[in-house]
Amino acid sequence: MSNVLIVGGGFAGVWSAASAVKLREELGASEEDLRVTLISAGDDMVIRPRLYEADPDRMRVPLDRVLGPIGVRRIAATVTGIDTESRTVSAIHRDGTTAQHSYDRLVLASGSQVVKPSLPGAELLFDIDTMAGAAALESHLHRLPDQPGRFTAVVVGAGFTGLELATELVGRLRALAPAEEVRVVLVERLDEVGPELGAGPRPQIEKALAELSVEVKLGVSLQEVNRSGVILSDGTTIPTATVVWTAGMTASPLTSFVPGQKDKLGRLDVDEYLRVRGLPDVYAAGDTAAPVSPREGRVVMQSCQHALPQGKLAGHNVAADLLQEQLVEFQPPSYVTCLSLGPAGAVATSGWDREVELSGSDAKDLKTTINSKWIYPPVDDAQALLSQAGPQVEWPEYP
Repeated sequence: MSNVLIVGGGFAGVWSAASAVKLREELGASEEDLRVTLISAGDDMVIRPRLYEADPDRMRVPLDRVLGPIGVRRIAATVTGIDTESRTVSAIHRDGTTAQHSYDRLVLASGSQVVKPSLPGAELLFDIDTMAGAAALESHLHRLPDQPGRFTAVVVGAGFTGLELATELVGRLRALAPAEEVRVVLVERLDEVGPELGAGPRPQIEKALAELSVEVKLGVSLQEVNRSGVILSDGTTIPTATVVWTAGMTASPLTSFVPGQKDKLGRLDVDEYLRVRGLPDVYAAGDTAAPVSPREGRVVMQSCQHALPQGKLAGHNVAADLLQEQLVEFQPPSYVTCLSLGPAGAVATSGWDREVELSGSDAKDLKTTINSKWIYPPVDDAQALLSQAGPQVEWPEYP
């Protein structure tokens, strides 16, 4: 028996498992020939791109309803180490016991995490990086303390996540306090909003922020947080009880156990098959990997859009590797973005130059489709899940 071990229950991990099973079935192999196991600390696949929305507890899919029908063994445990020489993964199980899980091929798909700042009052910051973080923010908003700036929220970081959260918070706060003054302040240390999104969609973004009365403070950073508000680097003080940090991401710390070159985000250098260079038994997918898209000649972004095809390819390739089939090269779909702008709509772009394709309500309809349909795996239906697995399943194109 050959063992495929997948670490991570997010988009890349789930689709790795599905694609490995799909190839096994296509080749007429059995579970005795190739066993697929997934290790995840949680019982759910968290729909992380939606955690900026209200009621985040809805944004999950039970892993057993996805993986169970296709016969993937799931281990509920927290991975604490990886030994690539002995080909084992160390984990702590929920009952407190520890175990070593062996593999013939490993897919590291443990995702990424927000980079927490080191500043006075950092423990008072909220984030929406995890289900727990988003739920803590949701609970806090429903029990805001009676103090100056009660319905003021400060969002730090005007990147993709910060923009989606800041614009969404306008509606969320208004729903909580329809008769109160609502204030959302977006803080960005650089001199423009959406710096990584480029100039293409910036006019639509700036228009939406103005329409929603989101205050934008550029060229400043967060200096201190206290229970009555924040102090910015230019000396500005803002009374608030709600400060959300969205600035900066890094790959899962589990990448530190894997020898090899890593980029500035901690992502592993992988070849065209998503194998970690120098480690033929280890593959990486999703936010732990830094593959180059041959279509554009650029390293892909940490995003759901890229995690899905990477997971599908990595799962196919680890199974192909063990079943003596030809590996498939990474060929992701063309880069696109669709940024929600809360009550002001959305903006959708294509290409690395971010040419605007849709905006306003049309883009919002597309964003709703992406968030509610495209990124969800089928549940309780092996055939439907496997039909979407495989290495060359394209991301749907813009209408």
